[in-house]
Amino acid sequence: MASTERLYYSDPYLHQFSGRVIAHAVWNGAPSLVLDRTAFYPEAGGQMADRGVLGGFAVRDVQVDDAGLVHHVLELPEGKGLPEVGAELAGEIDRARRRVHMALHTGQHMLSAALVDVANAHTVSSRLGETLCTIDVELDVLDEAKVAEAEDLANSVIDDDVRIRAFFPTPEELAALPLRRKPKVTENIRVVQIGDFDASPCGGTHCTGSAQVGMIRVLGVERYKGKGRVLFSAGRRARSELWQEAGTLRGLSRAFTCGPSEVPVVIDKLRRDLTDTREALGAARAKLADQAAVELAAALEKSPDHRVVAVLDGANPESLRAIAARLTSQPESVVLLAGRAPEGLSVLIARGSGSSFGCGAFLKRLAEAAGGRGGGRPEHAEGRLPPGTDFPALVASLLG
Repeated sequence: MASTERLYYSDPYLHQFSGRVIAHAVWNGAPSLVLDRTAFYPEAGGQMADRGVLGGFAVRDVQVDDAGLVHHVLELPEGKGLPEVGAELAGEIDRARRRVHMALHTGQHMLSAALVDVANAHTVSSRLGETLCTIDVELDVLDEAKVAEAEDLANSVIDDDVRIRAFFPTPEELAALPLRRKPKVTENIRVVQIGDFDASPCGGTHCTGSAQVGMIRVLGVERYKGKGRVLFSAGRRARSELWQEAGTLRGLSRAFTCGPSEVPVVIDKLRRDLTDTREALGAARAKLADQAAVELAAALEKSPDHRVVAVLDGANPESLRAIAARLTSQPESVVLLAGRAPEGLSVLIARGSGSSFGCGAFLKRLAEAAGGRGGGRPEHAEGRLPPGTDFPALVASLLG
């Protein structure tokens, strides 16, 4: 069986075509359709597959096997079989998805070439994902300034609107081309040439002019599995991301009553104010905890069973721990504390070194009785009870 004719090789903007069914097959357990020719791009070379409609059915996936046969996996209604062998089917590519892929793939070639020119960073792999695109280079560390320079160089090629040619060169033409990387195949080698800027073997769908890429945007630089990784975007996807970010920035500027360029200054001031407020709040809580600990220590000394039960308004778990630490310095002490907040009661139960009270077991009983949660060790336990729980009365009822 001859391999499938790929119509997108000669025209990446072809979105409607017809093809004849030459075989039924299976791909990853799903029935697939093989045509004599197709404009659907199968997943390959880091580029995602096309989507669209074929013979009135949605195309769920497109893959290619080692024999060069393109498999079209369709969304078939219950009880519906594949179109018959020999049937002539009309196909329509999802134009917006294809266009995004063309810009991303061409943008990847341009950025990869720029990374070589600027940073001598050769691409070892690339991935054009649904939400994130990456280029991995052979360097383990990438200079972000160099990457920014490469981004600017790639965008300058977009501004120049150079011609992009995708073709199958003769052996003589291939030998004369300054390929950025070696072909992965030995025959039917297709080359994508971006003016005098880059020439690379590739079977993907590409723009026919560099201006069609629109823009290339580096989103970040990181280290991944011992290699440098560049995260990037291009074309419509890059524009959409920028519009979303710009909308967020405008919203912040309205909320802070300042210009968009002033938002970082305002946020920095708020961060400093928040730090100061947290420090002041921490100091106030520490002071209140000290006062509460003094009062409860006095009550503990008067308690015949060495127990103290208390509810402290606004006390968080950290404050409860600080108070309990002071009270449990008395060896026989048992401390049952709750901090009241709108969302419920934070509970802490602790004992001194000379007590045998089972804190974790008792808190479990409390939680079961009140519909809360919590647990811990025999010497220390923490949990949370619902708002409105009468903590002292509940403790008294369970202690008998």
